[in-house]
Amino acid sequence: MTPRTYAIGDIHGQIDLLKQAHDWIAADRARVADAEAPVVHVGDLVDRGPDSRGVIAWLMAGQMTGQPWVVLKGNHDRMFSRFLEGERDHRLRAELDYLHPKIGGPATLRSYGLPGDATPVQARAAVPPAQRAFLSDLPCHFLRGEVLFVHAGIAPGVPLDDQTEDDLTWIRAPFLEFADPHPWLVVHGHTHISAPTHYGNRVNIDSGAAYGGPLTAVVIEGQQVWVLGPGGRVPLPPGTD
Repeated sequence: MTPRTYAIGDIHGQIDLLKQAHDWIAADRARVADAEAPVVHVGDLVDRGPDSRGVIAWLMAGQMTGQPWVVLKGNHDRMFSRFLEGERDHRLRAELDYLHPKIGGPATLRSYGLPGDATPVQARAAVPPAQRAFLSDLPCHFLRGEVLFVHAGIAPGVPLDDQTEDDLTWIRAPFLEFADPHPWLVVHGHTHISAPTHYGNRVNIDSGAAYGGPLTAVVIEGQQVWVLGPGGRVPLPPGTD
């Protein structure tokens, strides 16, 4: 039987869009009579959007009630975790920090009832320990059949066990510019585009929810991909957006 997997792109605090995406997945599950296929969230739960705390709490609650949900670590999730520890993510450009408007950390802090310029000590006191542990322990990849799910991408040509967290959560150019086949179809987010796109060797499902765009949900069977919406499935073959 061909494995079926659902995936959701970068959420960035958009709790209403996340619940909508899960509604579309639930409708597809009902059509195909499959309650077991996992739902992979490719990371960036937090920052920029209005309710990062709510997103984390909702996903944690789903996992605790036995939902087959996989939640991966994005670079924004890592930045938030490190901020709570009083650390700066070394992959950030020198002119930026977690509280810079381009990063969107202040929106996350406000979702916890804090001012947007709260200190790490203040933030650590406001974020429940269970949420801190959840973010810190998020995995960086999920392999299912012929499909590898990650946040940012992979270092081309490097075995999966040798991939670094830095690359899995932050990589751009070497991965985005690589046109040859990978050992798997790589489904990722991180680099926002106007619509989900299948490049043949990878599928980008970050459609810019952080910037007012939609939140993409897809279903994958083997290496066939469909985008989910209120009308059901729309095929996403290679070379389309």
